[in-house]
Amino acid sequence: MKAQKWAPWILLAPFLVLFLVSFAIPIGYAGVQSLTQVQRAGLFGEDGVTTSFAGLRNYALAWENSEFVGSLGRVVLFGAVQVPVMIACATALALLLESASARWPRMFRAIYFMPYGVPGAIATIMWSFLYVPGLSPIIDVAAVMGIELDLLGPGSVLWSIANIVTWTFTGYNMLILAAQLKSIPGELYEAARMDGAGPLRIALHVQLPLIRPALVLCTVFSIIGTLQLFAEPQVLQSVSPAISSDYTPNLSAYNSAFNYNDYNVAAAQSIIIAMTAFALSFAFLRLVNRKDRR
Repeated sequence: MKAQKWAPWILLAPFLVLFLVSFAIPIGYAGVQSLTQVQRAGLFGEDGVTTSFAGLRNYALAWENSEFVGSLGRVVLFGAVQVPVMIACATALALLLESASARWPRMFRAIYFMPYGVPGAIATIMWSFLYVPGLSPIIDVAAVMGIELDLLGPGSVLWSIANIVTWTFTGYNMLILAAQLKSIPGELYEAARMDGAGPLRIALHVQLPLIRPALVLCTVFSIIGTLQLFAEPQVLQSVSPAISSDYTPNLSAYNSAFNYNDYNVAAAQSIIIAMTAFALSFAFLRLVNRKDRR
């Protein structure tokens, strides 16, 4: 009996250790850092360093930073446009690959998923060649047609980043949705066809309602990922003057920590980013649950 009692904890132990080391402890440490302040005596702290409780002072400094607040608004706008487009594309690809008339579904599934295997920094470098004037064939073709494109300008660089993120993660979300589609019993398809339903009606009234949990999961993951936007704007900084060091919340926290050596404010910014991701995810889930109740 004792062995049976401890068996689940033994099996969970590796996960719990990794969870504590890589997730719980860093978040707790960031929370402590966000509530403290470091005071250095002397020009470089040679006369001593003291740490004291700061209360919410670091959070107030973070909110007083207009660049950081603007970056939060920027990624919220980014997510409001990019996430629905990406989920729609992933859903369409999953439905097409799982349709009865699809040919070579495994090959196309691998092709669509392949961009996810490319690291974000490498994907951004690849796409930057299509964004930089003089290198981009897209800009050259548009110029021949009399269209002037500035894909790295202040008004368009955010959507250039959105294009990279969509290209990278559409295939990942497609696999999740395709796995959910495979779990639908074949009897439901047969019953729908006997009732005269065509492919479009089957997709709208059978498949989409049954993969709704997977759609919600993909959307929540995408919302969280939006707040974590870092590699793409950081790499594009070298070719786009429109991207500042505080362009996204993660870049702003990184800038506070490693350029201004203000780790406590950076910790407060990180907590704000985490709480924003939680609030947006919770609001989305609450909206979905409310619709389910109706």
